[in-house]
Amino acid sequence: MSRNWIAVASANHVRIGREAGFMQVCHGKAAPLRRSAPGDRVIYYSPTETFGGRDRLQAFTAIGMVEETNAYQIEIHPDFRPWRRDVAWWPAMETPIRPLLGRLSFTRGRASWGYQLRFGFFEIDKNDAELIAEAMLSTPEQFELPDRLRSSRKIARAPASASLTRPSSRGSARAIEPNFG
Repeated sequence: MSRNWIAVASANHVRIGREAGFMQVCHGKAAPLRRSAPGDRVIYYSPTETFGGRDRLQAFTAIGMVEETNAYQIEIHPDFRPWRRDVAWWPAMETPIRPLLGRLSFTRGRASWGYQLRFGFFEIDKNDAELIAEAMLSTPEQFELPDRLRSSRKIARAPASASLTRPSSRGSARAIEPNFG
């Protein structure tokens, strides 16, 4: 049975991984990646646009499925050799977390809802994953959504001219280019 994960990274780092078809979590640690398995679904949450920045974003920024490859290590710099895992990223919309706070089990009723996100990589239940997927995906079938969500969902389609530039108003979604690798 597949599992569902939240990974946490700045949006600019998520976009790099999304474009290249990988995920990297917890500053390149291997152990969290080894907990995931092929077929698991991963959803990235980005508290900020840039790593270490004060440019708050607080949005889900990528969603996909872990591929058959094992975690592997690459050399970015002689002093930095992060671990990565390949992911098939799906076409999706970056989606603010705030409208979902009262509906997600890991945030509902918690004043300090962001605390769990500090762990960088953690498992969520299927209902939370489906709720986030419903908000992000243009075709709900990609995430095996239950009929109750599929029938009531309004399909959001990004215009062909959509880009990854920062939106002019806070909280709006922006198109994510698909990676068909």
